[in-house]
Amino acid sequence: MIYFFPAQEIKFENHPKFNGVKWFPMIDKSKTDRISVCYLLIEPGVEIPVHIHDPQIDSILVLEGEAEIYMNGSWQKVTAGDYVFVPAKEEHGVKNIGQKPLKLFIVHSPPLY
Repeated sequence: MIYFFPAQEIKFENHPKFNGVKWFPMIDKSKTDRISVCYLLIEPGVEIPVHIHDPQIDSILVLEGEAEIYMNGSWQKVTAGDYVFVPAKEEHGVKNIGQKPLKLFIVHSPPLY
């Protein structure tokens, strides 16, 4: 089955773990056993702490805003259009350093949720 998500139908909800973060989970384990896909919105000043995924890889595309992403042992600035690939078991985190919501498109494989 092909899944289609028209932009006008995207409804963000509060993230189950992080305050100041909203998400729209698009693809989860109920749809495929290969990936999970979500659209994440992080409010200004909010941080998702450094963490790891095992066995998931994390594929992150910055759609809007500016952030610092913890990668390779330090915080590095990213902006709209930047892409970050995080192998399994690698420490990473993100904080919105801008004045507007940070929008990320994230893919995990195998599925995280």
